[in-house]
Amino acid sequence: MEIWQAIVLGAVQGFAEFLPVSSSGHLILMQRWLGVEEGNLFFDVMLHIGTLIPVFIVFFKEILSLFKKPFTKMGLLIIASIPAALTGILLGDVVEGAFYRGDILSAVLLAITFSFTAVELFFAEKISQKNKNELPLKLKQSLYMGVAQSIAIVPGLSRSGTVISAGVLSGLNREDNASFAFLMSIPVILGAAVISGYKCLKSGIVVDVAPLIFGVVTAAITGYIAIKGMLKVIKRAKYRWFSVYLLVMAVLSIVTKLAFGV
Repeated sequence: MEIWQAIVLGAVQGFAEFLPVSSSGHLILMQRWLGVEEGNLFFDVMLHIGTLIPVFIVFFKEILSLFKKPFTKMGLLIIASIPAALTGILLGDVVEGAFYRGDILSAVLLAITFSFTAVELFFAEKISQKNKNELPLKLKQSLYMGVAQSIAIVPGLSRSGTVISAGVLSGLNREDNASFAFLMSIPVILGAAVISGYKCLKSGIVVDVAPLIFGVVTAAITGYIAIKGMLKVIKRAKYRWFSVYLLVMAVLSIVTKLAFGV
């Protein structure tokens, strides 16, 4: 992988992780288009680690509050993280095999999941504008968002978009919805990094360090920009343009594979 390719992928990861458009889906698509044949799950997960840096910066106070008595939010975060952890352990390899093959079937699957995210964002905006969404973060809301995050392990299903949509459906107020959705990314991404790192060492995969560093740094910078922008979007509950964008990407996923073989 060339350094410029790593920078492009890092930028895609940074923006797509926190905008509701699916970072994993975009990474798969961009690796196809850029001809990065050696792109693998470990590189993708390391880019996710890069996006955790701005989460710690932006939500530093909220993260510190997790360790203060009575540890209520910490408990809710643990509960919300369990479904995704179980799904990742049980189905992670199956999902990777289905979407990272690079054939027409994986392109169609990606188009379907992009479209699903587009639909859920459309209805999330409608419901958010119709309902008051004033409830505080409780067990019910954390369970809704935790199950949603476990479903979003599938590339093309935006983690942030699916989790935020679940928060909207549970009646959670927009401020708590935004902060908790971003906090939920921490244990899941760290867990995925540990598992992927272990697999990398076990299988003897050789990682090109220079492109990896450039990719991670780029993901961190663009991730910070995306978080700041997404916090404003959630407050306004305006998701429709993301829906339109995802439908376009769904079409491109199939068209580029059929027309150009990428």
